[in-house]
Amino acid sequence: MNIIQIFQNFPTQDDCIKHIEAVRWNNKPTCPYCNSKNKSNMLNEKRYHCNNCNTSYSVTVGTIFHRTHLPLQKWFLAISIILNAKKGVASRQLARDIEVTKDTAWRIQMQIRKAMGQHKELLQGIIEMDETYIGGKPRGGTGIHKRGRGTDKTPVVGMVERDGIVKAKVQHKSKMKFKNFKKLINENVDKENSILMTDEYRAYNPMKAIIKHMTVNHSAKQWSDGIAHTNTIESFWAILKRGIFGQYYHITKKHLNKYINEFCFKYNNRKNKNVFYTLIFNGVNL
Repeated sequence: MNIIQIFQNFPTQDDCIKHIEAVRWNNKPTCPYCNSKNKSNMLNEKRYHCNNCNTSYSVTVGTIFHRTHLPLQKWFLAISIILNAKKGVASRQLARDIEVTKDTAWRIQMQIRKAMGQHKELLQGIIEMDETYIGGKPRGGTGIHKRGRGTDKTPVVGMVERDGIVKAKVQHKSKMKFKNFKKLINENVDKENSILMTDEYRAYNPMKAIIKHMTVNHSAKQWSDGIAHTNTIESFWAILKRGIFGQYYHITKKHLNKYINEFCFKYNNRKNKNVFYTLIFNGVNL
């Protein structure tokens, strides 16, 4: 869905509302406060009055569009622009594209990222697991800055399902220890039907007690050993880092997971031709 198609398919506010009502209610308005379908149309505005709990509501209540004063077409345009930007789009750029302030553009982006929550289904098959570190070089000082596991950057651990549609699950972790990795495996992986691929990092060594586990030794410049490699997750890290360094420059730890969710969602839906409608569905069914 590109911006031309947005103007063609959703030329007016009413068209946008009709689409959201079809997605959320199947065109049968339901009160979001008491779930009653006993309603009356309100004059001169696209809202309804609930005859059961005596409140008024619109289809945007409780969605990513809740309490917005912007035309919904601008929201749809923003969704299209963000989805088509593989490495992300800066809030200032989005502000120029849809003619809003940078603060409004940033809020729109954060609301859209709420609809990009990560997959709840368990990963299975061949699972690659790896960590990376997010952050720029320290200001000032001299000498060589530490890299990899010796750095003071923010650590992030992730997993991908190698076969079929790749599903990336990424979570920010303050410490990279076995107990943290074990918790992620237990919560996100079908251990009975999966094989875990990692590098030689010692925190992964106890994994063989809970899941079938294979490793490659990167320190010895071994990048693959038969089916054992972590190339898929590392290619995802490359996209994530290029997006953060090239578009967002600086992300606080508080919001890091929201940005990670954006990259995971786009990566997981890169072959989904209906990803625009998928995101709208997620956004009205939070």
